[in-house]
Amino acid sequence: MANVEQATLKARAEALVPQFRRRISLLGTIGSQSAILQAERAAFSSDPAHLTNLAQNTRNVQNLGANDIYNWFLASTDASISSPASSSPLPDLKLNLIFPCTSAHIAKYSAQAVRVVTENPAIYAKSVAPYISAQRASGRLAWVYNILDGRTEQEDVLYRHPPSKDYPGEEFLLMPDLNWDRRFIESFHLLALPLRRDIASLRDLHCGHVDLLRRLRETILSATEKVVPGVSRDQVKLYLHYQPTYYHLHVHVVHVMLEAGATQAVGKAWGLDLVIEMLEAMGGRSVGETKGMKDVSMTYTIGEASELWKTVFATSSP
Repeated sequence: MANVEQATLKARAEALVPQFRRRISLLGTIGSQSAILQAERAAFSSDPAHLTNLAQNTRNVQNLGANDIYNWFLASTDASISSPASSSPLPDLKLNLIFPCTSAHIAKYSAQAVRVVTENPAIYAKSVAPYISAQRASGRLAWVYNILDGRTEQEDVLYRHPPSKDYPGEEFLLMPDLNWDRRFIESFHLLALPLRRDIASLRDLHCGHVDLLRRLRETILSATEKVVPGVSRDQVKLYLHYQPTYYHLHVHVVHVMLEAGATQAVGKAWGLDLVIEMLEAMGGRSVGETKGMKDVSMTYTIGEASELWKTVFATSSP
């Protein structure tokens, strides 16, 4: 039975093998000498006429999935190249649609200046922890709970860690991140979503969680090897975000060759191994809940349009 389940998971993952990359290196010749041509997709123009044409010339939209107000698509433009095996152009766009969007979404995705801030334990306790609690109480995690409760996106769940009598409360789901186009293994980006709901962010992790985190690391790596064809654990990076996009603890699982963009930037990504070692250095299980990530200062980047900047850091900025 286990072999059948593993084969099924592998087949589902293999169906995600892609057709294109954002950057590619081509080996050829010029005259009689070898040459390497590197091609990379250029940035979007912000010219209004270009943006209008972009929307009008989007074709062959393929629905990847939806949950609550979030929708994901692949699409092609008039500039797309057709595959020799098909008359249809290959998709060259991945679209994320938020509808209806809120003022918070508009602020997050608007062009804005970015600041570097340091959140010390006092600022966290006085201002940021209440902010996180308010965000969680506002209903913004409905789409996450829809997944965890089995109401939406179950077809996208690649792995479900089963309950254990020895380690209750350690179940999690492994599924594609919305930023992965699901077409290229070396750019895979998965999320491990614990079913438990008492850990909002990295800040809630304490020394009593060390054993939990070590087991989580091991099971995520083992599951990734099962569901992503040809990938071994030394090709996988695990990290957490702070500040995260949403306040339900989740672990990012990416291929080591994934381009290190904003998702892996300094001041955003915290390696899971590093977090475990920090908690061990604080005393590990011997000190339990008395010490943890709430006791360290964290430096990260934040947009000036964000509520956190306006309400917490702008007023104390020099």
